[in-house]
Amino acid sequence: MSVPLPDLDPARALDVSFFDRDPVEVARELLGMALVRQLPGGPRLAARIVETEAYDCPRDPSCHVIARLPGAAQALGGAPGRIYFHAVYQHALLNVVCRESGVQAAILIRAAEPLLGEDTMRELRPVKRRLDLTNGPAKLMTALSITPDLNGQRADGPELYFVPGEPVPDAEVTTTPRIGLRLGADLPWRFLVTGNPWVSPGRPAGA
Repeated sequence: MSVPLPDLDPARALDVSFFDRDPVEVARELLGMALVRQLPGGPRLAARIVETEAYDCPRDPSCHVIARLPGAAQALGGAPGRIYFHAVYQHALLNVVCRESGVQAAILIRAAEPLLGEDTMRELRPVKRRLDLTNGPAKLMTALSITPDLNGQRADGPELYFVPGEPVPDAEVTTTPRIGLRLGADLPWRFLVTGNPWVSPGRPAGA
């Protein structure tokens, strides 16, 4: 079943205040919303968010890694609704800072389903299998040309922003531990649209 294309007008972008709260709530509510990338001087790309993770350092043992990432503590403790990239195996991943300034917290966008501009996404990330376009956090960065110059910018546009989509009911959401963690591996802070083929193939911690 095809997903309706939401109104992608930048005027409908989620305000940064949306992120000024518990990242676990934010991660869940982002499912079904659209991530929009307006390429400078080029087309607009959009993808429906189908997988997220939450990170909340005051109660998250996995955040010990922040001390080893240059600039991470300052970025995650900054103003809510700012874009933050962290690198895993030399791949940048898309995060949005949550909670009030001074508290280190964020959500990670792990996977999305193309809605608009798929031909351009294929030019940016040539793949044999359609699902491999955006079914992982590093893949969607390439396919949507989410570039380092966006680091630290507000998450309400104009070049990168989120707009409301069709809400995903609780009955269609699966919650699991996050992927690739040792500490905090028991926290059920990964959210995905149940059965969606664009969800990343990674295995949750402890699986």
